[in-house]
Amino acid sequence: MAKSQNGIQVTTRNLIIYTFLFSALFFCALAPARESTPDVETIVKKIDQLYRSDTSQAEMEMHIVTPHWERTLAMNVWSQGMDKTFIRITAPKKEQGVATLRIGNEMWNYLPKTNKVMKIPPSMMMGSWMGSDFTNDDLVRESSMLDDYTYRFVTPEDASPDHIYVQLMPKEDSPIVWGKIVAAVQSSDYLPVWQRFYDEKGNLMRVMNFKEIKTFGDKIAPSVMEMIPQNKEGHKTVVRWMNATFDADIDAKIFTRRNLQRRR
Repeated sequence: MAKSQNGIQVTTRNLIIYTFLFSALFFCALAPARESTPDVETIVKKIDQLYRSDTSQAEMEMHIVTPHWERTLAMNVWSQGMDKTFIRITAPKKEQGVATLRIGNEMWNYLPKTNKVMKIPPSMMMGSWMGSDFTNDDLVRESSMLDDYTYRFVTPEDASPDHIYVQLMPKEDSPIVWGKIVAAVQSSDYLPVWQRFYDEKGNLMRVMNFKEIKTFGDKIAPSVMEMIPQNKEGHKTVVRWMNATFDADIDAKIFTRRNLQRRR
């Protein structure tokens, strides 16, 4: 038994306890602070800019599934910023040469069988692109999650501790067709897991799943996007990035109506 200077007796057991507590407090003070979740704007910005670059060139496959038939389209895709996109189908032979050009909010399709270029009117923007579950509007869309939506963290009923959830509501002056979007990202790296699209009445209309994370140059991103409409049973469209190059020089002539009618 030990005796303190002020006359209070301190047992050996107490000394061990005090020493342990002091050591624990000391090492906790030295330990680095745990990294906290970034603000919601940082996460939305990462989602918004994931596939966007000054330029991109990619080989992609689109697999379309319906209750009655399936088909796979191979295509080459070029983009420049948010304003220009060019798509040319390379296979199968039946659709080979079909091309789509987007410049700003205008869009044209080229059908080699008729050798005609058709401008897509606003009334057809929500129509299916090549029979898929992606619409013409999906290709033309200039909206930015960061600029055209308000956003906040949410916790859905089926929340996973491995995910962070963000709800996006379109601003009043934004030309958005959805009532809201709920997005899930991985807690570890904030890469997208899924996005759920709701109409203005709160009905879930479609789900986009992101899968198979790969590295494309300096970018790390899901290489598969699976679109599943909720109002069409047995339908889905899967887009797969086979390879992609970002921020390389692209000939400006690619994004021209003249280029639409070129077969190669």
